[in-house]
Amino acid sequence: MARQARNALIAGASGLVGSFCLQRLLRDERYNNIHSLVRRPSGITHPRLIEHVLDFGSLEKESTLPAVDDVYCCLGTTISKAGSREAFEKVDHDYVLKLAQITRLGGAQRFLLVSSLGADPVSGVFYNRVKGATELDIQQLDFPALHIFRPSLLTGPRKEFRLGERLAIPVASLLRPLMRGGLARYRAVHADHVAECMIEAAFVDMVGVEIHYPSETGSGSGPTSLDSF
Repeated sequence: MARQARNALIAGASGLVGSFCLQRLLRDERYNNIHSLVRRPSGITHPRLIEHVLDFGSLEKESTLPAVDDVYCCLGTTISKAGSREAFEKVDHDYVLKLAQITRLGGAQRFLLVSSLGADPVSGVFYNRVKGATELDIQQLDFPALHIFRPSLLTGPRKEFRLGERLAIPVASLLRPLMRGGLARYRAVHADHVAECMIEAAFVDMVGVEIHYPSETGSGSGPTSLDSF
């Protein structure tokens, strides 16, 4: 008997990891429909893509969110882009947690979250502390399966310029051969590999919480432009 196809929801498909994740989801025939939550229409068309234009700050008011099996959360920003610590926390914690709460109530079975290496709710680093608090709060929602991905430095075709990353990536490439064993998780990793790991994890038969370090297995190099669907 054929396995019943699933439905997926993705938030953050305009970002670096999210854009690759959406591409892979649209090519994956194990999914019937891909629901993408967006702030504005993306212009992407596909027979299985359904976009929902909404304000993430008012997610609790949304009554049209679909019931899905798997939720891919690639939401995230930076303090500099958000404009303040408070605005950063609103996106990387509040929006993510609200999405998890709503989709869990809707019956979602798997939640796949892009977090960050160093995430720790008691970290002295604000960025890591917010990421860690988000992970901890979502664990309280009792998803049958929760997958948390903690990549190191991400490489790939970003839409915005980030000076720190532009400077760090060449250094990371030089150091990569030396980063073995326990240091492997600190390697730079291409965003497409993170997306690949997310979808692979969704189809692993497991219950509980699993933390993944894509940097341990992925290359820092990869596609330099977005593939077609």
